[in-house]
Amino acid sequence: MISHIDLHVHTTESDGRWTPARVVEQAAARGVRVLALTDHDTTSGCAEAEAQAQATGVKVIAGVEINAEWPTGEAHVLGYFAQPGHAELQTALGELRVRRRQRAQAIVSRLNETGVPLSMEQVQAQSGVAAIGRLHIARALVAGQWANTPQDAFDLYLGVGRPAFVPRYALTPQQAIALVRKAGGVASLAHPVRSGCEAHVAALVDAGLNALEVYYFDHSAEDVARLSAVAERWGLLRTGGSDFHLWRKDGRRGIGSVWVPEADAERLLAVLGL
Repeated sequence: MISHIDLHVHTTESDGRWTPARVVEQAAARGVRVLALTDHDTTSGCAEAEAQAQATGVKVIAGVEINAEWPTGEAHVLGYFAQPGHAELQTALGELRVRRRQRAQAIVSRLNETGVPLSMEQVQAQSGVAAIGRLHIARALVAGQWANTPQDAFDLYLGVGRPAFVPRYALTPQQAIALVRKAGGVASLAHPVRSGCEAHVAALVDAGLNALEVYYFDHSAEDVARLSAVAERWGLLRTGGSDFHLWRKDGRRGIGSVWVPEADAERLLAVLGL
């Protein structure tokens, strides 16, 4: 079933393969009515998406995905905004992008030390203007024939414990939530099953979390039921989406491929005043 709502989509402004305009165009073709752009550490694609949306009838929500960390691992925070131009938000996101580039340079240096002559220019050929992430480096390694697939690049070089792994600078989930809320946004905990964060929802509610990504491409029916109950218990909005990055032959993670109830999107829009 094709969803009319997709609240988790990436573009070429981070690690997606389609431009914001193309994402909106394809969302419209698939019957998506409400779409949120949630690129990593940037809202820069939202203006292009909104411009394209005017010709398609798709309602675009400006969003971001902030990759936060705490001692037990990762916790990604999705932010949704009525007005994403908040000064403190944009300053913080800018700092995160600078840190991403510094990390990429450190990873490239470590690869060079291991005998892989990858350059930052080759990485930038993959990232373009986007905030650089390890996936761009993995794609560059594949393009240079130092790895067979991006996953192979992570297994050989980029994953935790591998020769070119460099820890990243990251906000804590509490800091990320505070940043979103100060900007007048809704803060949702992304893919809590995949990130192993379910046990920490109560603590994050205390920090200002006001939504939970209940619907996700690899959530089972049991996951959805359990997370819905968690959201109900803590009075959280329910969000969800495909986490689209590129079109896959198997159709998984395709735009609009995750069923998100329209009522949940309407509640989010109402809170945002959209």
